[in-house]
Amino acid sequence: MKATSDLAIKTALGGNWEEAVKLNKSILLDNPQDVEALNRMGLAYTILGKTKSAKNTYQKVLEIDPLNSIALKNLKKIKSDSVENLSDNIIIQVNNIFLEETGKTKVIDLINLAQAEVLLTLRTGQSVELSAKRLKIFISQGKKYIGALPDDIGKRLIKFIKGGNKYEAFVKSASHQNVTIFIRELKRSAKFRDQPSFLHLVEKKLSLKKNGRAKIKPNTNYEDEESDTSEE
Repeated sequence: MKATSDLAIKTALGGNWEEAVKLNKSILLDNPQDVEALNRMGLAYTILGKTKSAKNTYQKVLEIDPLNSIALKNLKKIKSDSVENLSDNIIIQVNNIFLEETGKTKVIDLINLAQAEVLLTLRTGQSVELSAKRLKIFISQGKKYIGALPDDIGKRLIKFIKGGNKYEAFVKSASHQNVTIFIRELKRSAKFRDQPSFLHLVEKKLSLKKNGRAKIKPNTNYEDEESDTSEE
């Protein structure tokens, strides 16, 4: 298949950064002056942790276009060695991956995490797999176990997955002791057409009883995750 910019972008949005590097290299064989391909490759190298290759790639952009704002900004962030700023910048650039939709997406902190050396290999935007076992949903990348979803969310998703729903997930952030993933509903089965995959807590409203005592009244449009796990 011939490498195109659309294919390269789609590959990046899918979190397949190694393949994104290969596709953009192929594009550059036909047109070494393609600064968009170079910038995409620089981003892929950055997410893969290959900062030296990322720097060299962005410098090539500046040789072609000295005022290129993307290359200038990313090169500055890499040189500053600010992991937090670099991560924020990456999330902005792959924003389409993390586009939130009510009821269809959720940002989740994993529990029962793998060892720190495994977690430190994770990069923002990498795709991960979900697998249901023993009433839990485990998160992995290839053969590497990463962590698990909290029980309340996991039980709810197991019901939907068994019923035909499909999901994809990406690493949103990772450190030696924390991993946050972004899950998106890809397909909702007819059985669950009126049921959102994810429920979001909202601020509860206070209403006064006739006797003057305050009663907590939830917004009727929302409910807790835990209260819906047995829903059919």
